Amino acid sequence: MRYDVLIIGAGVAGLYAAMNIPKEKRVLVVCKDIPWECNTFYAQGGMVTALDENDIESHVKDTLEAGAYHNDKEAVEILSRTSLETTKDIIKKGMEFDVDEEGNIVYTKEAAHSTERIVHAGGDATGRYMHYFLMLQNRHQLQRNTLVYDLLIENGRCFGVKALVNYKHKTIFADDIIIASGGVGSLYEFNTNSRTVSADIHGICVEKGIELADMEMMQFHPTVFVKTPFARKLLLTEALRGEGAHVVAEDGRRFLFDYDERGELASRDIVSRAIFDHKRKTGEEVYLDFSMFDTEWFSKRFPNITRSFEAIGYNFPQDRVPISPAFHYAVGGIKCDTNGCVEGIEGLYVIGEASSTGVHGANRLASNSLLEGVVFAKRAVDYILKKEKNEVEIPKFDKEYKNIVHHEKDEIYKQRLRRIMWDDIGVIRTKKGLLKAKNAIYDMKNRDIGRLLELRLNTASAIVEAALKRKESLGTHYIE
Repeated sequence: MRYDVLIIGAGVAGLYAAMNIPKEKRVLVVCKDIPWECNTFYAQGGMVTALDENDIESHVKDTLEAGAYHNDKEAVEILSRTSLETTKDIIKKGMEFDVDEEGNIVYTKEAAHSTERIVHAGGDATGRYMHYFLMLQNRHQLQRNTLVYDLLIENGRCFGVKALVNYKHKTIFADDIIIASGGVGSLYEFNTNSRTVSADIHGICVEKGIELADMEMMQFHPTVFVKTPFARKLLLTEALRGEGAHVVAEDGRRFLFDYDERGELASRDIVSRAIFDHKRKTGEEVYLDFSMFDTEWFSKRFPNITRSFEAIGYNFPQDRVPISPAFHYAVGGIKCDTNGCVEGIEGLYVIGEASSTGVHGANRLASNSLLEGVVFAKRAVDYILKKEKNEVEIPKFDKEYKNIVHHEKDEIYKQRLRRIMWDDIGVIRTKKGLLKAKNAIYDMKNRDIGRLLELRLNTASAIVEAALKRKESLGTHYIE
């Protein structure tokens, strides 16, 4: 089957792209598992939107400051200005954000924002609500259990993908392929990501010589409950600190002010390093304290966090909870322009967390991610729909992947890789640790391994190489 557009990923970026493509077009949206097993579904805090024309300059400034001025300023301005249009569009189409008693949208503030400009839904379930809304809006075929393991590229053009569909090898052709597959979370031992986010497509790009940018810029969320056996750790949204929650040492002292005058409202990279450093120096736990909140207000504002932690024995807001940084967001990714075009490869686009437009710089500003997915999905689709269509004959792609399935020892190597990524390519890095990680990854790549582990290791290599290349600390890349 040949499609007009193939979209890899069913998170906010992939689904908003699909929503903007006319139903007359032959479109296939694929996802690795069930559609709601994606990072969008787990997003808690909210989505940034410029409040009006006057707020654009301030939003751009906040984004540049958080990104350590490593951002592409044009991309940041596009993000903020387009938010006026896209937020209005999804509200008009039926997305319901939280409102006050008079029916006005409620805005909240998060770390490193200079004003309240974040909309949320379901209290602390914004991603879940947006994903459900976008699923209802989707008019195109959505195919689950589809794991892409190769891009079909010949003479500077992408013609489609090879994938496992319900464990059977399939080839899917399309005139235009949009990558919206998310980040790299499953590479790390402690992460907040969906289990499906494992950097496969990034690994294919490494293999094909497609440029990845800013891969050393991996963001860690400072407030995560990691004392759980599951791969995905429990996120405690930044909105908690935005509303006034405190980060405290075992004795109740708010030690973050020792590291930054903004305390809890410093940017994520600073707060993550402060917590990591304090735990390392003292050997003590660090806690998130909610005791200043009214019980009824807290359970209404943060219903999912209240329920999730109640199930494991916590009584919020009375109880404080032990926290640690955990991998959260891939700031870097597959390099593209502000229309999502991958340079040098006709018919290939990338949007959302998988991409690197330069919009986030060296550190993503809180809640800019859902907005990024929406804004650049729209721009990619607008570009695809306007461009001239050329009929191209599909070449023969006959390479077979005998080792696509997991090999016997893949799980052992996968867990080893996750520990290496956390220990040596985590919150605080050293040259010695990075070189140790590089050698360990190289060793695993030369073992008898399956295709999917090979792709993970390709991406891990790209992260290490980028981290070794950047000698000075910048944003999320902190090297001792």
